[in-house]
Amino acid sequence: MMKIMDTHCDALLKLQLRKRGTFFGMEPLDYRTSEEIDTNLIRLKTGGVKVQFFAIFIEPEVPFDEKWQHALEQVNLFYTEIIDKNPEVKHIKKWEDIDDLKDGEIGAVLTLEGADAFGNDLVKLRHLYRLGVLSIGLTWNNANLCADGAGEPRGGGLTLLGKEVVKLNNEHRVYTDVAHSTVKGFWDMLELADYPIASHSNARAICDHPRNLYDDQIEKMIEKNGIIHVVFNPPFIREDSETATITDLVRHIEHISSLGGVKNIGFGSDFDGISTFVTNLENAAQYQNLINELLTKFSEEEVRGFAYQNFLDKRPK
Repeated sequence: MMKIMDTHCDALLKLQLRKRGTFFGMEPLDYRTSEEIDTNLIRLKTGGVKVQFFAIFIEPEVPFDEKWQHALEQVNLFYTEIIDKNPEVKHIKKWEDIDDLKDGEIGAVLTLEGADAFGNDLVKLRHLYRLGVLSIGLTWNNANLCADGAGEPRGGGLTLLGKEVVKLNNEHRVYTDVAHSTVKGFWDMLELADYPIASHSNARAICDHPRNLYDDQIEKMIEKNGIIHVVFNPPFIREDSETATITDLVRHIEHISSLGGVKNIGFGSDFDGISTFVTNLENAAQYQNLINELLTKFSEEEVRGFAYQNFLDKRPK
């Protein structure tokens, strides 16, 4: 079984929403076994996932003055429900920790999707670094104080605050995630970021969606030694479609490869954040179905790169 690194899931939001629901009589989710969690621990093991990234994501309707509290709740659940209750899950606090994972252990990486959590308070951002956040996307789809998001009609780039955040990411060896950026924001970030990642984005030439990357963006990511992790959300895979096949997803990998990105590709499923799925790739347990299809089109070394090794080779030094 080929080991996998997945750079995006939203399990923390699911855990938080259910935790808050316990006040109304709902049962909390068990991260290890809950069928409602696409990336539960049993599924990660079944699918061969060796490292899973967990995003802190604050829904846009959360009032501004409550966003930091929501972020801290998700961080707390990362520690209490994922790390503390499962001794085989190890918190990756610095990139070198991945090398120390033993057989049977799974690395867990904390990330931030959207600077809304800290607003314009860089002390809060520094707390997130201390808590182990290793990748930061400045936006989700809406605008915030750092930048416009991919769904913002204005399409603006980074603010002065946003540029300061990218510089702080560089200082802390933290990825700057372009997955939800506008086109203008992308170019602003690529000008400044030492460690760019598209944690869950596809190729816009194959599927014209604002969450995907144009060819010149992909080429710039390759030039900057960045990594592009393809996402499993059908609307980002096939235009005007709520369904997709593994073959459809592989077309994005083939296209990025054709632009010279064979050594830059990885996986960022967006499991637990999506409601429609690639057929036979509905949760983390089914990862090897993707690997098996890729092995019909690429060499074993190339597929191992997509699955895990490309990230290891290009992670911040």
